[in-house]
Amino acid sequence: MKTGRPLRIGIVGYGTAGQASALLLTRDGHAVEVFERAPRLGPVGAGFLLQPTGLAVLWELALLDAALAHGARIGRLFGETVAGRAVMDMRYRELDRRFFGLGMQRGALFGLLDDAWQEGRAVHCGRRIVEADAERGVLRDEFGDEHGSFDVLILADGAASALRGTVAVPALDRAYPWGAQWCLLAQNDWRFGDELRQRYVGARRMAGMLPVGTRPDDATPRLSFFWSLPAAELPTAGADEHAWRRAVAAVWPEAAESLRDTAVPYGLAQARYRDTVQRHWHRGRAVLMGDAAHAMSPQLGQGVNMALADALALRDALRAHATPTDAFAAYERRRRDHLGIYHFWSRWLTPLFQSERDGLAKVRDLAFHPMSRLPGGRGQMLRVLTGTRRGWLGTYGLDPAFLDALAEPAPNAADRLAGEIA
Repeated sequence: MKTGRPLRIGIVGYGTAGQASALLLTRDGHAVEVFERAPRLGPVGAGFLLQPTGLAVLWELALLDAALAHGARIGRLFGETVAGRAVMDMRYRELDRRFFGLGMQRGALFGLLDDAWQEGRAVHCGRRIVEADAERGVLRDEFGDEHGSFDVLILADGAASALRGTVAVPALDRAYPWGAQWCLLAQNDWRFGDELRQRYVGARRMAGMLPVGTRPDDATPRLSFFWSLPAAELPTAGADEHAWRRAVAAVWPEAAESLRDTAVPYGLAQARYRDTVQRHWHRGRAVLMGDAAHAMSPQLGQGVNMALADALALRDALRAHATPTDAFAAYERRRRDHLGIYHFWSRWLTPLFQSERDGLAKVRDLAFHPMSRLPGGRGQMLRVLTGTRRGWLGTYGLDPAFLDALAEPAPNAADRLAGEIA
């Protein structure tokens, strides 16, 4: 469905939010230009867990089958202490038999979205936008060149956005004191092929392993490894390779064995996080999207899902309203209604898993799992996990046809490729 006049739209950033927006809005007949600061297009990050909310957007884009062919279906999230005490044990089927998570490599999702956006494609690489004029709809890059004017400016330049102040001074914008090292490694004979597994030592140490499947240019099934550290330690973490490997082995011997061929520290990437709350998401012709609007801790694993949902919500709002200003307001209302509870829980749960507050971690270890077994409490936790909680008690709506698609047999990557060739 296409409504209203075609708009000229400028998008800053070609992460998930920027990619999905470019594809959705081009398909609606708008003229889209993307400005990306990197000299060449490519993914940034390791693996992530797509929830039903994110999968619903891929279904809308006709990319669900391709994602399922490459991703790893995840049915369970299990976290335990090094002593073997269960801290959490969440199973998707207990909320809805059709539900599952999908572990994916960021490169796989990037490639699927990038390949799908060919018609009307206009991307400017190596263009770091340093200023956005929200009233005129004009962008200025680091070389002093101006671009525009645009009817709509989508500012999707990530958690460390240099442009969010264009819209409003943030009510909160701070770096989390903890970050992580991560890498991708071959899945091989890893025993937990359909589970996200985590292991904890108090709140100071956390390791995670997530199956993330394959990507179009690499048929090797892989795992995404996550190792929590204070952000201040990241620059030197792993400089003593033997000490680093001993520390991982002390937490999780199986994970350490899987990492035996990983170069340390050079084979490990670093991740840092921010907590951002915006007073307003739009001003004039400019609107914020993704982490630029609502960066949060990855504790609930919702970043990619929220970025996809943002893109779809803005597309729908532009369809439904006569002016971009009215569309922006509707988009912000819809997304805040969904996001608020995640910002809240992300901020309050993070110290239980990534901090020096070991006393809180002891309470977590004793109480978290039993609380999750209480009638009603488990359903609430599963709603948050799956991204389908809206507000404190509401439910995020999913199209019944999408839910039927989730229940269909998983496509095979080789079969899908054969179909494309045929």
